[in-house]
Amino acid sequence: MINEKTAALAIEKALSQGGDFAEIFCENTVRNNISMVNGRVDSASSGVDFGAGIRVFDGERAVYVYTNDLSEKGLLKTAQTAAEAVKGEKKTDCGTFVPAGHGNINTIRIMPSDKAIAEKKDILKEASEASFAYSPLITQTRTGYMDSVQDVLIVNSEGLWAEDRRVRTRFTTEAVAGNGSEKQSGRLSPGGSEGMELFERIDVKELSRSAAQTAVTMLGAKECPSGKMTVVIDNGFGGVIFHEACGHSLEATAVARNASVFAGKLGERIASDVVTAIDDGTIANGWGSLNIDDEGTPARKNVLIENGILKGYMIDRLNGRRMGMKATGSSRRESYKYAPTSRMTNTFIAAGKSTTKEIIESTEFGLYAKQMGGGSVEPATGVFNFAVLEGYIIRNGKICEPVRGATLIGKGSEVLLNIDMVGDNLARAQGMCGSISGSLPVDVGQPMIRVQNMTVGGRSV
Repeated sequence: MINEKTAALAIEKALSQGGDFAEIFCENTVRNNISMVNGRVDSASSGVDFGAGIRVFDGERAVYVYTNDLSEKGLLKTAQTAAEAVKGEKKTDCGTFVPAGHGNINTIRIMPSDKAIAEKKDILKEASEASFAYSPLITQTRTGYMDSVQDVLIVNSEGLWAEDRRVRTRFTTEAVAGNGSEKQSGRLSPGGSEGMELFERIDVKELSRSAAQTAVTMLGAKECPSGKMTVVIDNGFGGVIFHEACGHSLEATAVARNASVFAGKLGERIASDVVTAIDDGTIANGWGSLNIDDEGTPARKNVLIENGILKGYMIDRLNGRRMGMKATGSSRRESYKYAPTSRMTNTFIAAGKSTTKEIIESTEFGLYAKQMGGGSVEPATGVFNFAVLEGYIIRNGKICEPVRGATLIGKGSEVLLNIDMVGDNLARAQGMCGSISGSLPVDVGQPMIRVQNMTVGGRSV
């Protein structure tokens, strides 16, 4: 995208008025999306993000400027703009660039561009037909396909020269069931840092039937009772609660500002002893996996909580300065238009020792949240509110009637301490996470867990 001469000149220009560190992030990303409603194309789009961002550090302060003009003249102009915002004594110069020697954990067998658009449309049509075939109560289907190929170059004043290619592919299926007076829906969205081989790994028809089953089941469900009760949250996307209510509070973005309930608590107990939580950017072909983060630091496995004890945070370079700690390969951004900061990759509660049978059979009464939906959280406090997409009452150790309208309400730090059983069936699911550095692909995950004394919002008493 740029050559070494241009990069060196831009780094020198960025540091010409002061500052002790400068970085250039260059990007060329191609994205494709297809969406269908009832088996017919609703929209199809392609787009390109091309540009560069220049960041300058002056101690614990940072300036960020970006441009889509990667000519030498354009990049130097952007570097000058950044430099003018950092007035002070010139402290450093750019040395010789050394190519980073990172590996590749995300092997791609079939590039998205190797398959015709018609083949991708056929996949979506098959998925739609499978949902409709499940039940006459299915009134609408929405299916979607996306792929992205992102080429990045990261260089800095410490001599780093790091290049990487990131390929991601995702499939979405949603089914809506209706009976004339109301509607319910089911949705699944698997994906990964992989190419079209994704569709050899997943069965789009089976996923679509599963989404339809959720919609139909919830259509006939009674209203969920409300109050404090035991809640069993299933694996996979159930991990969204940990991600939102706890994960964001373990990012240095919040910790460095002391805006996290977990700030200053390293080595302390913050969860029950059956809880171990991990953020691992090195899972092969994981949706949130990276060879290097957006500062050029190799991705790694970060143990956040081990047997209930807080072991670490997710840290980017700038907030690491503020905290006096090293970066953990956790710096991410949506595109060159955003300055990077600490973000999650693939974050999950690790597998425990209980079987799902033991968890259900030892629960006298409670709510079984088979599938979680959307929600909201206040990062500074960890207070959350999440909808249950598919839920059931547990009675006398058995999963009984389905219930709808359930909402899980609580505080992340309290939920962690109230988890008393963790299953052995770890699974991950895919989502998009929004924060100050944009919207990013992340995996959430967990095995089945049981939480005591959780507040459940519902319409039935």
